[in-house]
Formats: sequence, C-alpha cells, structure tokens
Amino acid sequence: QVQLVESGGGLVQAGGSLRLSCAASGRTSVTSITYGMGWFRQVPGKEREFVAFIRWTTGNTFHADSVKGRFTISRDNAKNTVYLQMNSLKPEDTAVYYCAAGGRVGGVRGASNYEYWGQGTQVTVSS
Repeated sequence: QVQLVESGGGLVQAGGSLRLSCAASGRTSVTSITYGMGWFRQVPGKEREFVAFIRWTTGNTFHADSVKGRFTISRDNAKNTVYLQMNSLKPEDTAVYYCAAGGRVGGVRGASNYEYWGQGTQVTVSS
C-alpha cells in the first residue's frame, strides 16, 4: 500500500507564498504503480477541486485555470515527493489541500481517478 503525508500548510497573508509537500511511502514505490500525483483542495460544503497534476515519467504538468501562473507543481522522483509552490495567494485559495496518487490518461482532473489520498493540510489566506 501507499501512504501520503502532506506538510507545509499554514496561515499566510494575501500575496504571500507557501510550499506544500507530499511525501509518499510504502512497500511499493508510488512512482511505479500510479500515473502521477495531483493536488486537490476542498472547502466545507463544496466538492473537491482539482488544482494541479504532474506525471511521474515525463514531468508533464497540468494546472487549473484558477491557479495558473501562481501555483507550480513539481516532483522529486528519488524522494517520492511532490511539491506545490503557491505564490500570490488569495483569500479564495483558503482550503484543505490534499495530495493524491493516481490519475490516468485523459483523466487527471477527476478526484475519482485517484487511488491514494493524504490526510490534507489546511491553508488559510487572510485578507
């Protein structure tokens, strides 16, 4: 099985930056059994929202329009770790952020396409 642990969340003022990390561990390397890693976010009462995705093999990335130009996903395959650099944060970025391993060709934005999930980390952006 695969375990995912997020870190790096916290409270930041609007315009500030945070970097989230997602470390994968387990008996099997996550890079060998999944297509890639995604970041999602969720606020109470709303569905989980796609933020970004990175493919393990090629490093190809996809970002939601709402974060494009401000957030950047990256990976370190040797460490089985994925990062989400968040700059120019806005109050509407406030959410619990989850990393998830999985995805598939043509299906990286749907939460149902991911097999493994972290516990989430809170990001709060004050105005």
